Amino acid sequence: MSDPSKPAEDDAVAGPLSGVRIIDLSAYIAGPYGCTLLADQGADVIKVEPPGGDNLRQYPSTLPSESRAFLGVNRSKRGVVLDLKRPEDHAVLLRLVRDADVLVHNFRPSVPPRLGIDFDRLSLINPRLIYCAVTGYGETGPLKDKAGYDQVLQTMTGMCTLQGKRGGAPEIIYGSVVDYYAAALLAAGVSSALYERERSGLGQFVGVSLLRSALTMQSARMIWADGEALDIGRDMRSGGVTGIHPTRQGYIYISANTPRFWQALCSKMGLQALADDPRYDTVRKRAQLAAEIVPVLHEALAMRSAEEWEQIFGDEVPSAAARRIEDMFDHPQVLAEELVTTFEHPAVGRYRGVTNPIRFGRTPNPAPFAAPVLGQDTKDVVESTMTASEPAWKPRTGH
Repeated sequence: MSDPSKPAEDDAVAGPLSGVRIIDLSAYIAGPYGCTLLADQGADVIKVEPPGGDNLRQYPSTLPSESRAFLGVNRSKRGVVLDLKRPEDHAVLLRLVRDADVLVHNFRPSVPPRLGIDFDRLSLINPRLIYCAVTGYGETGPLKDKAGYDQVLQTMTGMCTLQGKRGGAPEIIYGSVVDYYAAALLAAGVSSALYERERSGLGQFVGVSLLRSALTMQSARMIWADGEALDIGRDMRSGGVTGIHPTRQGYIYISANTPRFWQALCSKMGLQALADDPRYDTVRKRAQLAAEIVPVLHEALAMRSAEEWEQIFGDEVPSAAARRIEDMFDHPQVLAEELVTTFEHPAVGRYRGVTNPIRFGRTPNPAPFAAPVLGQDTKDVVESTMTASEPAWKPRTGH
């Protein structure tokens, strides 16, 4: 029987976005990784950096020649250096725009008009252009020209307060979750705009903001019914049984919110008396009586290691031994899914990294390649634009 995730050889093409060209002017994580997700799907992404490079290249890293974060965020792109304040480099960008499908940037709203790259101007050159702007706070309002950063938005929107213990200090959620969610929204929004363009023939503006990302991530919390008190418990954590617990060796996460999972947990741990006790027969009761239940669970969990309990619980109790990210490089499931591949980089050499988070049956993802060194493709890309005709309008000078 054929595997539907594997393409038939005759049908294979290089990703569903093959033939789409994207100019990526963005820096840091949200914009660049959104473009990477599109590159994973076959788009030709040209990353345009200023002479000093994307600031993410300067982030602390134990790699001597390149930032680990930059490598992870910018795979499968060509790299170009342009100084948009120089007329000759600005003209190169306009020639690229003429033949591009998408342009992405993360400038504050006031900056593109000063650089002569706002949507109204670029759409005169290319009416089919999908123009995606990633901002901190959106296109309107009192904060629209304020620079946005992942952890600033986490703190502003309540994520850190809810991450911390009730009554305790707020806590950051590490891993740039707002940036990465914004990247996913970018990839989705651009793809939708490309789809609509097939019907209308016209490009359009696409706006993504970290504020919208942070609030969208919390849609299950951000509900306020008429007549309801404002200061109420909005988090979905059930507390008590569900959470991370110590074992004889290591820690394990256990979820036992449903009756079936609770019964299976007690059975697997030899705690049938807990399962039969009507005081603990709902998740709400168990949360209220966690001080009684959790010590009993911990005593039982101390008999085995986290990975042993993970095996014992199997499919019957949602659980996972707490691992390091390093352990995922060779995890059997990760290897089976081919989520890690080896890259060759001119400065770093060989490294392993994530690849192709979306799988297509008929239009397989193209082979990924390493993030570019600064300006590595400038000469080739600039030369490819030299035969292009002059843009329909002249950019302003003296920015």
